[in-house]
Amino acid sequence: MTDPKIVTASVLVIGNEILSGRTKDLNLGYIASGLTEVGVRLLEGRFIPDVEATIVATVNELRARCDYVFTTGGIGPTHDDITAASIAKAFGLPLTLHPVAGKLLRDHYGPDNITEARMRMAHTPEGATLIANPVSVAPGFQIGNVFVLAGVPRICQAMFDGIKGSLKGGDKVLSRTVAGYVGEGAIAKDLGALQDRYPALEIGSYPFFRQGKFGASFVIRGTDQTMIDASALELHAIIRNLGAEPIDGDPVA
Repeated sequence: MTDPKIVTASVLVIGNEILSGRTKDLNLGYIASGLTEVGVRLLEGRFIPDVEATIVATVNELRARCDYVFTTGGIGPTHDDITAASIAKAFGLPLTLHPVAGKLLRDHYGPDNITEARMRMAHTPEGATLIANPVSVAPGFQIGNVFVLAGVPRICQAMFDGIKGSLKGGDKVLSRTVAGYVGEGAIAKDLGALQDRYPALEIGSYPFFRQGKFGASFVIRGTDQTMIDASALELHAIIRNLGAEPIDGDPVA
């Protein structure tokens, strides 16, 4: 069996408002789901402040390690929107007025309403490619393997949907869930042995409390459906040996 083709990504959520708890992030999960659909594995998601040095260092670390990096937040018109300038610094490029972005904003706002602050949203690292914003016009951009998206969920998600189809993924990660009303402590040894027998798979245990009973859902993930199904059959037997009936999928609450 050949090794699966693996394409990786990371998501960088930028913003003091996220870290303070004032704003709830709704983008990481959305992007993660979309990446899974196209065969890209999300290795990690990070939350960092609006601090230039932190953005520069983190972007440079992640773009060297992952095939794709997605940032959200910090590309608006106010003084604390420093993501574009920080990305430019990370790449060692000047931040310049993108002529297409400038025209989009001037046409959208009109001569009486275009301001210097709004034109800040038309600045990108030199050589960047624009990412369309079908919601509020002001674009995101791509430079190298870094995709810079807005932070507002509706806009971020629309931007991501526009580029998702162009991403070159690897082998898709498949999954199957088997649940049972068994305690994690009771199944832990057998579950660990099952994982050892299937090193190419990832087997995760997620406990729950339903109908007044403790149990767990066991998610098996990998790229080989036959192997996933074989391990699931063994997991069924393990759960039955513990006196419970295995359930395919998550149990109904």
